Amino acid sequence: MKTDRLIGILSVLLQRDQMTAPELAALFEVSRRTINRDIDALNQAGIPIVTTQGANGGIRIMEGYRVDRAVLSSADMQAILSGLKSLDSVSDSNRYRLLMEKIKIGSSAAPIGDRPIVVDLASWYKGALPEKIGKLQEAIQGRRLIGFHYASPNGESERQAEPYLLIFQWSSWYLWAWCLTRKAPRLFKLNRMEQLRIGGEFAPREMPEPDLSNERVFPDRYHVIARVPSKYQWRLTEEYGPGCYRALPDGDLLFSAGFTHRDQALSWILSFQGEAERIEPKEMRKDLLVVGEKLAATYRT
Repeated sequence: MKTDRLIGILSVLLQRDQMTAPELAALFEVSRRTINRDIDALNQAGIPIVTTQGANGGIRIMEGYRVDRAVLSSADMQAILSGLKSLDSVSDSNRYRLLMEKIKIGSSAAPIGDRPIVVDLASWYKGALPEKIGKLQEAIQGRRLIGFHYASPNGESERQAEPYLLIFQWSSWYLWAWCLTRKAPRLFKLNRMEQLRIGGEFAPREMPEPDLSNERVFPDRYHVIARVPSKYQWRLTEEYGPGCYRALPDGDLLFSAGFTHRDQALSWILSFQGEAERIEPKEMRKDLLVVGEKLAATYRT
C-alpha cells in the first residue's frame, strides 16, 4: 500500500543519512519511477527531502529537519515489532514483515534478538487461514458482500453477510458481520466458514460494537460440577483457571464451571477416560451412561 511505503521511506531516511533511488526501489520492491513519485508526495506533505546527482548523490532529508526518535522508547519499539510480527503470522502477504524490517533499519532500539515477546496469531488450521483472512480483508475494505457455508453446533447452513471487522480473541479468529440470512449482527468463527465467496458491493450500515464478553459469547447454559483426580490439577488450571476448583478432604478436586453446549460438557467429562465423575446436573449422568453403553457395544467385539 502507498501509505505504508511512504511511512517506510520516511523511516529509512530518518535512520540513514542518505540512500539512492535504486536502493530504495530494491528495498520496497517497486520501480525507480515509483520512488520518485513517492519522494514528490513526501515533499508535498511538507517534509523537505533533497535529491542530489553525481557519484556521491542520493536522497536525504534536509539537514536540520529531524523527528525526535526518542519519542519511541525501547519498550515501545519492542511492542510495535511484536505486533507486526504477530500480524505477519497470519498474512499471505509479506507487507507486515517488510514494514517491520524498515522500522528496524539503522535502529538499535529493539534488535530482533532482544524482543521478549513473540505472538503467533495462527491456529491449528494455519494452512487455510491466511487465504481466508486475505479474502475477508479485501471484502471489508472494498465493502463487498460475502457468501459461505457455515457449520455450528446448531447445524449447517448457507449464509450471506456484510463483513465489518476481523477479531482475534479466545485463541481463534472471528468475523463480525451483518448476516443477511438471519437479518441480524453475528459473530462467525473463521474455522467454521467454508467455500468463501466474494460478491458485489454493499452500502455500509450502522453496526453496533461487538459484545465480546465471555457471558455473551460463551453463555453458561450447562453448569457442571464434577469430582476430578488431583493429578489433573494442571489441566483444570490451564483450561478454566485456578478458581474453577477446590480441594476435597480425600485429595480429589471439586470442579465447577459453565459450558455453552451440552455436547461440549459431555465431551469434556469423557476426555478424562472415566476418571472424572459428574455430580451435577444429575440428568446428564444418564447421558454419560448412554454414551458408555454405546462405546461398550462398539468395542466389545
